[in-house]
Amino acid sequence: MLARGGGTLVFTGASGSLRGKANYSPFAAAKAALRALAQSVAREFGPQGIHVGHVVVDGGIEGDRLLSMRPQLKDERGPDGMLNIAAIADAYWVLHHQHRSAWTLELDLRPWAEQF
Repeated sequence: MLARGGGTLVFTGASGSLRGKANYSPFAAAKAALRALAQSVAREFGPQGIHVGHVVVDGGIEGDRLLSMRPQLKDERGPDGMLNIAAIADAYWVLHHQHRSAWTLELDLRPWAEQF
């Protein structure tokens, strides 16, 4: 990317990078470290034309892996209660194509029907 004079590097995080939950301390520590790495890499390589982003995926992803383990989850969460895979991909695509005058370092994706 440096040789080409630009590019995009995206790290995928989770809500654990922002706040830890009981019994998830190893996960939270790893995701917090990934977030800090993304911030450092952005500051190091951003001025050289590399767009670095950290995407917090905060919710269940409506895909085969999760739904095979918990098939009732989609009905429990209701319409748009889970993250749609194509919508996640669209968000990454938008991040990649941002104008460098308004680069996003951190993007937080969550289901519309999330209960806070």
